[in-house]
Amino acid sequence: MTIYMNGMWWPSNTSILAFINQTVFFVFSLSTAFYFMMASLTGPGYLPLKWIPVSHNDEQYLQLCCVCNGYKAPRSHHCRKCNRCVIKMDHHCPWINNCVGWANHGYFTAFLTFAVLGCLHGTVILASSLYVGLYRDWYIYYGQYSKVNVQLTIWSLVLCVFNIGLAIGVVLTVGALLVYQLRSILNNRTAIEDWILEKARFRGIRNDETFIYPYDLGKWNNLKQVLSFTCRPVGNGFEWPVVEGCDQYTLTREQLAQKEEKRARTRTYTINRPSTGSWLPLFSQGVKVCLSPPLTDEPRIKLEVGDVVRVTRWRKYWLFGEKLQSSKKDDNPKRIRGWFPRQCAVEFLEEDDGMSMENLELEIANKKDD
Repeated sequence: MTIYMNGMWWPSNTSILAFINQTVFFVFSLSTAFYFMMASLTGPGYLPLKWIPVSHNDEQYLQLCCVCNGYKAPRSHHCRKCNRCVIKMDHHCPWINNCVGWANHGYFTAFLTFAVLGCLHGTVILASSLYVGLYRDWYIYYGQYSKVNVQLTIWSLVLCVFNIGLAIGVVLTVGALLVYQLRSILNNRTAIEDWILEKARFRGIRNDETFIYPYDLGKWNNLKQVLSFTCRPVGNGFEWPVVEGCDQYTLTREQLAQKEEKRARTRTYTINRPSTGSWLPLFSQGVKVCLSPPLTDEPRIKLEVGDVVRVTRWRKYWLFGEKLQSSKKDDNPKRIRGWFPRQCAVEFLEEDDGMSMENLELEIANKKDD
């Protein structure tokens, strides 16, 4: 639509500036498509299955991924949608149908940049041509015939206004994401590491300690790790330059400490009311539960009466936890984790039931065998 309207408003064959204007729009559009494809097809860079560090002594500083049957390298995280451990994972993007990580972070940022620039340029062209088209009679009346090229029909008017709205929407939403990505790059922190750092600072205040983020090398050095003319990743994805006083496992040790605290605050709940696993369980759980969902794309899980869940996060109307399953040496069931309505569960207390967690797990295993 921008090309069509620009062909009437400022045809490229009328002057050098008009030709440059048209060329710039084509460059923005083609660059957006190119970097979109590169971000999608290149992928974030996956950690090899069953990965282990070179030195076995380093295994104590790393988390074990039960799905990939290997250790998570520093700055690597498991994506439940890709079902793989991703190197320097930032987030999973549904628009490129892939994760944003070490290998495609530069391509993804370039895609956002050219998408915003192209839509901003398109907004100017569409709005200018719309203005000239609406005031065409005025220009004719005053004899300014050089500006009466834009002739609007009902369909061109509707489509022009509609596309202006789309372009402005992209500028605002994708522009906000671009600003967030640039902030992440300048600080050398992914979205996941932002959350880890926030918890680390909270732990530091509580324990009267100061946590030093190991990967912040300064704005310019941080920028060079992601953005370049080729947008290709820097390094091997396993080892990272760190600030003085830190090592490769400074952040992973902090993650392990946070996991240990998470296990300590875990509470066990038994299900006394079925959970459908629906995102909006209006008929089974009521209006209040539907109006107060957890603001996350994490899954909702289906539970039956008698199931046991280890809960690690609490909301007013929702709980997040992992369903307890029978453990066998020759059986490695897939972990079932997610949110479920709080009113479906009641906290399990050993002193009230006279049953320990070990006995409860054994009973679950026996039920499954039966």
